[in-house]
Amino acid sequence: MKFCSLYSGSSGNCSYLEDGDTKILIDAGVSGKRIEENLKKIQVNPQELTGLFLSHDHIDHTKGAGVLSRRYNIPIYANGGTWNAASTCLGKIRSENRVVFASDKELILNGLSILPFSISHDAGEPVGFSITNGKNKISIVTDTGEINGSIMKRIENSDLAVIESNHDVDMLKAGPYPYPLKRRILGDKGHLSNEVAASAILELVEKGLRRVLLAHLSDENNFPELAFETTSSLLTKNKIKIQKDVTLEVASRFTPSTVFSF
Repeated sequence: MKFCSLYSGSSGNCSYLEDGDTKILIDAGVSGKRIEENLKKIQVNPQELTGLFLSHDHIDHTKGAGVLSRRYNIPIYANGGTWNAASTCLGKIRSENRVVFASDKELILNGLSILPFSISHDAGEPVGFSITNGKNKISIVTDTGEINGSIMKRIENSDLAVIESNHDVDMLKAGPYPYPLKRRILGDKGHLSNEVAASAILELVEKGLRRVLLAHLSDENNFPELAFETTSSLLTKNKIKIQKDVTLEVASRFTPSTVFSF
């Protein structure tokens, strides 16, 4: 398996996952052209894409999905709530490329087992993803206001966990956002703070997780260095050696991450 974050953050999200001939995108929240540009940087031809999976309907996850589907005849996989909420953004999609999956129910795509699991966000029917080929497992959980026991169970035993580290609480509270937006972000259907992400990561690492990619950072209420430091400090306090016991990286807003390979 291979995984790369192409774009990550409040301005747009898109990830690439490959297993043999199966090549998928998870979300497409920037323009089709920009996604093509970053795929090219990691030597991937968009004409070879097998499918495009949507975690939820917000535009920073769906903006380029319709364009890519029409341009390359790519099936879009999403649950009913996301299809309903994102229909205007996606535009006209061929009937054969409209694939509806059920949340919390495994689906099989070639040799991949893909589990879209429920998360907590103010969207139509948001999900995270755990994807395995039977040997390796990659989990993605962003855009959730909480990371509860059910979510933790879905993502444990992953070879790589991509976890939201959206904001620093003090920066958010002191920042320019209007109060209702601050309350939304801090709520249980908002986004994970650096501190909450770090606590979840510590629990996962203590159970054997060895690769972490911090994702979906806010441009206004966070810094990559701060997100990294919050998690690394907590792990270090618990005698976990960064980049030795666990690989820790921050997904870039506009450029591809490391291409993780298993």
